Amino acid sequence: MRKNFGAKPWTYPQPVFILATYDENGIPDAMNAAWGGISDDKELTMCISASHKTTANILARKAFTVSMATAEQVVACDYVGIESGKRVPDKLEKTGWHLTRSEFVDAPLVEELPMAVECRLVSYDPESCRLVGEIVNVSADESILDADGKIDPDKLQPITFDPIHNVYRTLGQAVGHAFQDGAKLK
Repeated sequence: MRKNFGAKPWTYPQPVFILATYDENGIPDAMNAAWGGISDDKELTMCISASHKTTANILARKAFTVSMATAEQVVACDYVGIESGKRVPDKLEKTGWHLTRSEFVDAPLVEELPMAVECRLVSYDPESCRLVGEIVNVSADESILDADGKIDPDKLQPITFDPIHNVYRTLGQAVGHAFQDGAKLK
């Protein structure tokens, strides 16, 4: 037996993304966004409303970074989602984050968030709130790399958003091998 909930924006997992930008004066800003993901080989799509300062910054600077929120930084990551950059222009100071300029796009990287996707604006539709960015680079701090030099999710500890219970969760253990385990049924 199934229970029907109607049309809801519920999927598991929903990554927690931190979008970082510079405003017209070069002041960094960041926001928390959970509605987004990969939409093409070199493309990331987010749903963010036109009312956000971050959206205006992206439209003005044509660039943004998308960091994976982490368990270690959950308080700061939540804060940038509940505080408006329009109301508190220097809200990033409260996070304690250190920022560096991306080498690839006109946007900041958050040093405390060790993985980021660096994007150039492709398009934004204010009606649907659909933001599309071209992935120019993925950067990762060496502290989250495994022995083969690849990103290790156990070291990264990205968090996901549970939209039903309004909590953040960490990822669990590996349970299979993609593009391999299904071959058993061939």
